[in-house]
Amino acid sequence: MFRRRKDLEFFEAAMRGASPNEQSSKRRSSSSKSMKELPPANPSASILLISSVNHILLLHRVSSSSTFASAHVFPGGHCSPQDGHLPPTSDPSHHEDSPAYRHAAIRECFEESGILLARKQENAEELVELAEQERDEGRKAVHAEKVLFAEWVKEKGGQMDVEGLVPFTRWLTPANIPKRYSTQMYLYFLPLESGPELGKRTTQMHIPTPDGGIEHTAAKFAWAEEWIEAALKGECVLFPPQFFLLSLVADFLKPPSDGKEKLDTGQLQEQRRQLMEFVKGEDPPWGEKCISPNPVKKSGDTLWMGMGDAGPELEGTGRSGDKERVLRVELSGEIERGRRTPRPKEVLKKKDSGAESSWRM
Repeated sequence: MFRRRKDLEFFEAAMRGASPNEQSSKRRSSSSKSMKELPPANPSASILLISSVNHILLLHRVSSSSTFASAHVFPGGHCSPQDGHLPPTSDPSHHEDSPAYRHAAIRECFEESGILLARKQENAEELVELAEQERDEGRKAVHAEKVLFAEWVKEKGGQMDVEGLVPFTRWLTPANIPKRYSTQMYLYFLPLESGPELGKRTTQMHIPTPDGGIEHTAAKFAWAEEWIEAALKGECVLFPPQFFLLSLVADFLKPPSDGKEKLDTGQLQEQRRQLMEFVKGEDPPWGEKCISPNPVKKSGDTLWMGMGDAGPELEGTGRSGDKERVLRVELSGEIERGRRTPRPKEVLKKKDSGAESSWRM
C-alpha cells in the first residue's frame, strides 16, 4: 500500500508517463479492487530484435502518442483479431505465450520497422527478402488492414517465423493505472553474418526504417549499453520495461573491449549462447516470468520498484516475476506535458539496494 497519495501518483507517472493530476481522485488502490473492477489488461506483444552484430532495435515514438510518447521502445503493439483468439483478460491463460501474441509481435514489427520475420516456404533456412517498394507497399496495406498479414506473407512466399521468437518476460500493468496492458516480450536473433564481409552485408530487409511518422519518427540498432547510456544522459527516454530488459541483455551482448572495431562471428555466437543460457536457466525461466512492477521503497524523488509480483489477474496461479532485482527510478527536474519526467536509473539486486530492509508502501 502507498502511505501518501503523492506516492501513488509518482508511481503511476513512472509507469505510463502520464501527468499525476490526470488521475481520478476516486480511484482505489489495487488491493481493494475486485477482478470485475480492474481495468482490462489489453493484449500486446513486443520484440527485442537483435541484429546480425548483436545490436538491439529501438523505435522513437511520436510526441503525440497516447502511450510512451516521445519514448524509445521495442517494435510491437496491440494484438488484433486477425492474430488469433485470446481468452478474456480475467482468464489467467490470457497472460500466457500463445500463437496470437507471436503473430502480433511479427506483424507489428513489420508495420513499425519494415523488418519481416518470415521464412521462405521453399527454404526455411532463409528469411524472405523483398524489394524496397514491395516492402513499403506491404507495410501500408497491412497497417491500413486492407489485407490480412498472414495472407500477405503467404502471397510473398513466406511463413511467419513464430518458432524463432524466444519468450522473454511478460509485463502486466499495475491495477492502479487506468490504461493497462498484458505485454508478451520476445527475443529474436537475426542471422549472423560471417567472413570478411561481417557487418557489411546486412540485407535491405534487415535495415529498419520508421513508419513515416504514423507512430515512430526514427528506427535504429545500437548496443544495449549504448541505449542505457543515452537514457542516463537524457538523450532518449526509456520507460521501466525497456530499461530493465536492456540492462539484462547488456550483460551478455557487449561491444568489443579490446580495441577492435567489431566482434567476429564466433564471439557474436558465444554472446548469444550465454544470453540464451541465462534466459532459460533461472527459476522460473525468464520466458515464464510475469512482471507487474510495484514500489518497495521511496526516498525523496527516488523510487525503488520491485519486479517480483505477477499482477492481480495471476494471483494464486503460482506465477511470479523477478524477485531478485529492483529498478531505481528518479523524478527528474524536466517538465514535459506539465509533469516532471520519471527516469529509470539502475537495475540492482534487491539485496544490494536496501529495499528488503526498508519500509514498504
